[in-house]
Amino acid sequence: MLITLTFRRAILAVLAASIAVVGGALLFQYVGGLAPCELCLYERWPYYIAIVAAAVLLAAGRWRVTGGALLTLVFIASTALAFYHVGVEQHWFAGPTACTGSGAAAGSIDDLRAQLLHQQPVQCDQPQWALVGVTLAAWNLVASSVLAALSCVALGLALKEPRL
Repeated sequence: MLITLTFRRAILAVLAASIAVVGGALLFQYVGGLAPCELCLYERWPYYIAIVAAAVLLAAGRWRVTGGALLTLVFIASTALAFYHVGVEQHWFAGPTACTGSGAAAGSIDDLRAQLLHQQPVQCDQPQWALVGVTLAAWNLVASSVLAALSCVALGLALKEPRL
């Protein structure tokens, strides 16, 4: 049996995937004990926005083109942020100073204390976990890319399908 992809089904898939990604991140954090770095926390925001936007689109049934465009832009931004995080992990890019291992040498005990107090407990450039050699940031890059494509398809469907 072949299922036809409609705007509503595409948005449902975006909603379900967004909930799954955020749920997985929270499970890794609270059940698995993996504390998120600063960039990991930033990478959750596009999913929070997508959950709200997709729920509103499904509930209201309006703003299909605007909603599809918003979700596409949210996941393009999410893909860019995830790519940046992967680049920080691979040392292609400099990460946020409070979140990476590259700190200046302390000139005194007071300077060292100040550095330690302002340093994040988890470093953005040191992955804590990987599956088949792929870090969580890289998996987020894959998920964000797929959801950007699906959101773009939803936008195309919103433009083609008759308004219900």
